[in-house]
Amino acid sequence: MARIAGVNIPQNKLVRIGLTYIYGIGEKNSNDICKSLEIPNTKRVNELTDDEILKIREFIDQKFSVEGDLRRDVSLNIKRLIDLASYRGSRHRKKLPVRGQRTRCNARTRKGKAIAIAGKKLTPLKK
Repeated sequence: MARIAGVNIPQNKLVRIGLTYIYGIGEKNSNDICKSLEIPNTKRVNELTDDEILKIREFIDQKFSVEGDLRRDVSLNIKRLIDLASYRGSRHRKKLPVRGQRTRCNARTRKGKAIAIAGKKLTPLKK
């Protein structure tokens, strides 16, 4: 079983797909890793030798910030925005969309489940 950056990579996946299971490595970065280490696109994770796994591990440690370090950096950046009391920080604090999306509708993922307001009843429109 290949364990890279603290993540167990699935055995039957292609190497370029399996590397995307690591937080911080997407399709482009995994393709770049495979090209620079000369790993063919058709190779699967269970076909990797120990030397290739070691090369991948060292390459990722040198070039990328992944998993715990990246998560910590992101959370510290958000905390910094909140401490500065910037607009984006206040949006993070209120758990509202940060990047300009509207909240009148379509913000349920960020805001959470809708809460019913007691005593509020919609009145029909008069003609």
